[in-house]
Amino acid sequence: MNPIDLSGQSLPGFDATTGYWQSIVGEAELAQPPHPPYARSYPARLPDGRYLVLPLRGMPTASGAAPDRCVASLIANQASLDVVEQLALHMAEGARGHAFDVIVGLPTLGLAFAPLVARALGHGRFVPLGYSRKYWYREELSEPVSSITTPGKGKLLYVDPNQLALIAGRRVLVVDDAVSSGTTMAAGLTLLQRCGAEVAAIAVAMRQGTQWQEKLRRADGSAIPVVGAYDCPRMVRRADGWWPEDAAP
Repeated sequence: MNPIDLSGQSLPGFDATTGYWQSIVGEAELAQPPHPPYARSYPARLPDGRYLVLPLRGMPTASGAAPDRCVASLIANQASLDVVEQLALHMAEGARGHAFDVIVGLPTLGLAFAPLVARALGHGRFVPLGYSRKYWYREELSEPVSSITTPGKGKLLYVDPNQLALIAGRRVLVVDDAVSSGTTMAAGLTLLQRCGAEVAAIAVAMRQGTQWQEKLRRADGSAIPVVGAYDCPRMVRRADGWWPEDAAP
């Protein structure tokens, strides 16, 4: 049996992510300017003025050519515990101004933040949604879902019927790791609404781009507040490096 190559692989022009997500640093500790153009990473500025340096990941292309678009990446279950805890505290602080009864965590990586956000806000529990169906689950308590990082169809989002009474008729704060296209979050909102919950606000670690803004609305058309620990733009390649896609050339 051949040994597994442990050298760490990445797309050409992009870093392996092993060393990322492990610390939050001050501006003086940054090894790169905080402004574009960016080369291999993006320094995300937190509310306290410190930075979390994120690896850039190329978006796949149909032709297999070198990507001309990329996004900054956060994988919470590969981050240090301190980073996850600090991001959760910023998320909780942003959510304090909204009135809600229950905290709901979205899978998969939102479940790394939901218990920490709940504890920081004085809640003793939260309601986790999931992708894995238990035998007692009911099909009417599920919703199809897809995301920018996990393409393909057939995945369903479930709420455990035993926890339905915790959210029916209640105002909820939805917690996830990130929002980008808004597709995954919109599926969660649809499921919660069908369960009789009212979404008061959403808390995420990373708000990526702006595509999600039009999807995350209530039935009356009003925008659902989305608080985040930091913002990241989607980026395009230019001759001198990566730039936010909405930055002037």
